[in-house]
Amino acid sequence: MKSITVGITGASGSVYAQKLLARLNASSDVARIDLVISQAGARVVSEELGLNVAGTDRRVVRELLGEDSEKVAVHSANDIGASIASGSYLSDAMVIVPCSMSTLGAVANGVSRDLIHRAADVILKESRPLVLVPRETPLNVIHLENMLKLARSGVRIIPAMPSFYHHPQTIDDLVEHFIHRLLDHLGVSHEQLTRWEGSRKRGSRE
Repeated sequence: MKSITVGITGASGSVYAQKLLARLNASSDVARIDLVISQAGARVVSEELGLNVAGTDRRVVRELLGEDSEKVAVHSANDIGASIASGSYLSDAMVIVPCSMSTLGAVANGVSRDLIHRAADVILKESRPLVLVPRETPLNVIHLENMLKLARSGVRIIPAMPSFYHHPQTIDDLVEHFIHRLLDHLGVSHEQLTRWEGSRKRGSRE
């Protein structure tokens, strides 16, 4: 049973965070979810999803999931003394989704201005899986250099780029497919067919 830390920051793409939280909450592989939402993240969630996720009360969980869940613990981004700020807390992995360029830059350079940055720094120093989901375009040289620095440190950079080989019919199809790819990198099992198994030539026989 895994413990996953989820950070939501002020980049566009709040729906990815919402869908990922729903899948983690429903997974029998996951026992606990530690959730941190930055101030900018809360504003973007409000703008994109029409949800009020400011604060740390149980309402935040109900807003995002449509129900309460004992799995989810909400931490203030200002609480540097939270459990996930220490390497002694056994979080199995962390994902920041969506990840703003400001947050990416802070993590790349070891700057801990809030709990999301500190938790990511802890995951790095403890050599645990850290997944960042940037959603920005175009990318400037600073963005790219920060990503390269993180990749060289073992961080998995997974930009929110949809794929089309599964023939999506709706925006939700695109989001769900991407979320299941994130689950793969977090080591959380699922039953969705997200893996390419090779194409078949027309007219070929079974």
